[in-house]
Amino acid sequence: MSKSKSQQIAEKTIFATFKILKEAGGEMRGKDVVDKIRETLIFDEYESHRLEKTGNIRWESVLRFFTIDCMKAGFLRKNKGTWILTEEGEKAIKLGKEKLLETATKLYREWDGNRKKTVEIEGLEGEEFSEDNIIQAQKAILSQYEEEAFNGIRNFIISKNPYEFQDLVAELLRAMGYFISDVAQRGPDGGIDIIAYTDPLGTRQPRIIVQVKHRPNDNVSSDEIQKLSGTLKRNSDVGIFVTSGTFSKPAIKEARDSREHIELINFDRLTSLWQEYYAKLNDEQKNLLPLHPIYFLGSNE
Repeated sequence: MSKSKSQQIAEKTIFATFKILKEAGGEMRGKDVVDKIRETLIFDEYESHRLEKTGNIRWESVLRFFTIDCMKAGFLRKNKGTWILTEEGEKAIKLGKEKLLETATKLYREWDGNRKKTVEIEGLEGEEFSEDNIIQAQKAILSQYEEEAFNGIRNFIISKNPYEFQDLVAELLRAMGYFISDVAQRGPDGGIDIIAYTDPLGTRQPRIIVQVKHRPNDNVSSDEIQKLSGTLKRNSDVGIFVTSGTFSKPAIKEARDSREHIELINFDRLTSLWQEYYAKLNDEQKNLLPLHPIYFLGSNE
């Protein structure tokens, strides 16, 4: 049985995705994966055609459609724009591009007698699909929208200078109910960017010492966590380390094993907290990172 063009596109793009993620250490932002595929694979006119309804490139739409198979098969995870290759997914690379996609599709589709019918899914026209596939296409589109939204937020934050990012963190803490007693000005800060309390006068414990680093493309090291620990002079002091990037594994271990309580907030957690407390921000605070919520019909899965 001859393969459809969509299957051929899926085989080579999914396999390339898995190899790219493995070479990157297991995870990478979805946008960067797509850019890497664009640089390394050659696509013909049909594959690179821009679709009329969505404006998306055909091979990108096919790739995103079949990543749902890989996620349901346990080979791939997505989290706020980041694609993560699981241990099972890394093993599946050894199957080769054809068998990998076939296995992912087989694991996802437990056909339960659903009657197939021909439907139009842009980018995969003229093929046979069940009701499950229509839902799959919708999930792929929604996943793409979520990823693009998250990338937009990330780019907006990256464009801020370190002091603007520091102000954003301070206003988030205010929205969370903390009282800010000091925000570091330009110049050496001694490892302390923000000092906060749980009451207006700072008479109740703990005192909260916040270190803020605006380095979106870097990992915070364990040495930096140790330095924050060294600024906690009182037994009741609590440390919070906020970064626009991520924390290295040694840094996470250092914080977990520290005698003092040190809370780590990376970019993903920061944006989640901003969304969670957005309604409690005033208009001036919201302008530091303005959001516009849009609601889609969900599912019970």
